[in-house]
Amino acid sequence: MNWILLAIAGLFEVAFAFCLGKAKESTGNEMYLWYVGFFIALSFSMVLLIKATQSLPIGTAYAVWTGIGAVGTVLVGIFVFKEPTTFLRLLFLTTLIISIVGLKAVSH
Repeated sequence: MNWILLAIAGLFEVAFAFCLGKAKESTGNEMYLWYVGFFIALSFSMVLLIKATQSLPIGTAYAVWTGIGAVGTVLVGIFVFKEPTTFLRLLFLTTLIISIVGLKAVSH
């Protein structure tokens, strides 16, 4: 169950990065709404991370959480914000995913 909470926390990390990107593109009241979304997503992410680390090893949990956030944010950047997709970028993204799966596999 705590691995599921950790995965959801990682998805909220992606959500708060998405909100930051949208706030950067926005002006006026719309920008402030994206910042509100950022703080809400950040809060959910932190609460779920705290809950997950009560029974998971902190080093592994934190690495998996940031890894999910990093992979998700890169994908959001590519698909939503039209950031470049290069071979090396995809290669390193793949190695990051393999590392996250490996950490999960060797943790109890």
